[in-house]
Amino acid sequence: MATSTYLSNPSVTVNSVDLTDQCHAATLTVKYDALESTAFGGTSRVYTAGLGDHELTVEFYMSYAASETYATLASLVGTATTVVVKPTASAVSALNPSMTLVGTFLEALPVLDAKLGELSSISLTFKGGTYAAASS
Repeated sequence: MATSTYLSNPSVTVNSVDLTDQCHAATLTVKYDALESTAFGGTSRVYTAGLGDHELTVEFYMSYAASETYATLASLVGTATTVVVKPTASAVSALNPSMTLVGTFLEALPVLDAKLGELSSISLTFKGGTYAAASS
């Protein structure tokens, strides 16, 4: 059985700002509502894709410097934006596809999550939007 090694080091861009250096986890889930399309005479249920309900969860280290985490995300709360993730920072290719959510909604931003002796980090969820993947 063939296997490949994948060392996670994704590239994350939010609203055209590269936040890769502040990101330490990203999970993109592509999901469509399952609509039943079984017709009379069918012997098994049949489904077709309905509306997309995609979700991107990202964990960032919190930075309040210009053009970093807080400065980039604060104005996006309650709005739709574009987020692009790639497995690595390398050029887009068949082995490094670009996955984009256009019009994805940022519902909430934890503006402070501090613990003594730890790096401040936050978890964000971008909901919905139109999903597209590119390999060239």
